[in-house]
Amino acid sequence: MTLLRDAALAEAFDHGAGAYDRLVALNPGYHGQLRRSARRLGLPDGGSGCRVLDLGCGTGASTAALAATLPGADIVGVDASAGMLRRARAKPWPDRVRFVHAPAEELSRAGMPGPFDAVFAAYLFRNLADPDAVLGTVRGLLAPGGRLAVHEYALSGRRADRLVWSAVCRGVIRPLGTATGDRALYRHLGRSVAAFDTAPAFAARLGRAGFDRVRVLPLPGWQTGITHTFLARRPPERPGGAR
Repeated sequence: MTLLRDAALAEAFDHGAGAYDRLVALNPGYHGQLRRSARRLGLPDGGSGCRVLDLGCGTGASTAALAATLPGADIVGVDASAGMLRRARAKPWPDRVRFVHAPAEELSRAGMPGPFDAVFAAYLFRNLADPDAVLGTVRGLLAPGGRLAVHEYALSGRRADRLVWSAVCRGVIRPLGTATGDRALYRHLGRSVAAFDTAPAFAARLGRAGFDRVRVLPLPGWQTGITHTFLARRPPERPGGAR
């Protein structure tokens, strides 16, 4: 099966948006893991005075994690799926949270003003046709010294973790897709993990994109070895404006 990309993937998410929140709630620890990755950004003073971009915000689960852990930050959630964004916007939010409809690949054309003090991206990069281009855009949107946290299904590289993920796909993800009428979307979501970088490979990709202080942190529970938080930084400017 060819993975869904760009407009086809956005359309599939539009169709699946109505059931998405109910289905992810079946994943033990789903929201807690997002909050853990948001805390790992390590912004001081609850993000007071900071601007944070939630890239690929979907129905707002990652936005809620950021809002809870960074009560002082202004947060912009961005997603390519209009259907997912409708679900996000329908939820109650403080005034410091807003949403923008735009593909990650077209942030500059969407008039997204930088700089941001931090960018958070949950379950996004494995769904992109050109993750390197988006990493370049993210780096450009970050202020010098700005922080990136990527919360992503990226297998450790161990055979045991790949076998666990295959079992989850067969026993959970594919049946859910069939039951909801979103079979193509959920088959994509399962296969996109197996086709994506391993955790060490994605860390190396971040380094090639010009980020420093790259760290890979595991998440607890059944997702250990399957889901990771990747932390990185846009290097600060050196004296004289050099980078």
